[in-house]
Amino acid sequence: LAFVVLECSLKTPVLVQRGHATTLPCWLEPSQSAEGVEVRWYRTDGFHSPVMLYRGKKFENSSQEASYAGRVSFGLMDTASGGLAAGDVSLKLVDVTLKDEGDYTCYVSSDQNHESQIIHLDVTQTGNPLLLSAVWVEDNRVNVSCESGGWYPQPNLLWSDQKQVLTHKSLKYSNESSGLRSVHSWLLVSSPSVVSCSVGLSGEETKKASIRLDNTTQPSKQGKEKHLFFLHFSTVNVTLVETGNQYLTIKNLMLRDAPVQSPVEHKVTCRTAIRGKLEKSSGRHYWEVSLGNGTVGFKQSWWLGVTSTTAIPQDVDFSPTASNGYWFLSSSPGSADSLQFSTEPKVSLPVSSKPQTVGVYLDKDSGELSFYDVEQRSLIGSLTATFTGEVFPFFNPGMGDKSPMKILHHSTEQDPSNDMAKSVDTDK
Repeated sequence: LAFVVLECSLKTPVLVQRGHATTLPCWLEPSQSAEGVEVRWYRTDGFHSPVMLYRGKKFENSSQEASYAGRVSFGLMDTASGGLAAGDVSLKLVDVTLKDEGDYTCYVSSDQNHESQIIHLDVTQTGNPLLLSAVWVEDNRVNVSCESGGWYPQPNLLWSDQKQVLTHKSLKYSNESSGLRSVHSWLLVSSPSVVSCSVGLSGEETKKASIRLDNTTQPSKQGKEKHLFFLHFSTVNVTLVETGNQYLTIKNLMLRDAPVQSPVEHKVTCRTAIRGKLEKSSGRHYWEVSLGNGTVGFKQSWWLGVTSTTAIPQDVDFSPTASNGYWFLSSSPGSADSLQFSTEPKVSLPVSSKPQTVGVYLDKDSGELSFYDVEQRSLIGSLTATFTGEVFPFFNPGMGDKSPMKILHHSTEQDPSNDMAKSVDTDK
């Protein structure tokens, strides 16, 4: 009885994602039936508590390592394999866990001989989408942080801009209760710039997130920051495309959730979303939306941006993101001092105070979507995207707020954006 394993499996470990299935290849050489031999797969020091034991033409489970019960069987080393009858004694393992990682011994014995070989199994887990956040520090510098959890083994993290690799100020890893790894890093950059964070495992595709920092000058009381370039464009008056949504109350361009029972109270879903209409589909547009005031309070939950869809799904489980045609800024669940974009990965945007009025600037032709705090005269954040076909203003007043969302209309003669544009011009 001559017995070897695949040559490649001796040189490189078998790699598998946690939760997936894999096959550890092992076969008899020369090719011969293995139906009458003993096949024992076991871990280090686990000969008597095997992962799988086949003997006397049947499986024996009485001494099997309990954690492998129901998860192992004979597999095929390739699609051309003839299986056990042709000497293929490969081990198939399903629902792989982190604890499955390590060495496995393939042991085959008969009345005349016995042979064994060791195969190593590496288990990986691709982590969660990256979370980027940015905080203004001083001297026109920004502290940008990047974090992600759910990785195994420890991932690599790399910072870069459009020209070069950047050096981090801090890089820390931590263990999660599940055995997975988390990573957190931050660095200081000067604005304006585009900073990217990449996290990934060696030999596998990385996750990447970028954040655009446009003239992030600290807001001044005089409100004359040069980055308010959007104010050079006249405000457009957006109209709503009403579809008789039972979950929305609309009056004089004010939006709020209707007093009807919802299956997911206090969670923002597409059921309370509505799209608007622009006078023309191309070019540059700017409009403003009120999110409350000091008298009635500020909205706690809302979405505000654009969409390319003409029919908004009413499924409460539908998640609108940039990847399926929804680009918007929103309140951040569970965080009163930050907002977030509808991107994957999520981008967190810290704010010193909740915006009372948000200005939305859309340059469809160049693929730019920016959001501004009108009262503070400051940029909240910008998105870049490739807009194909027509896009529509997108609004969602959320659920359970006392304050309504109001789409503001301005006359040409009294357009406040034109007034602010004049003050910006004097700074240039």
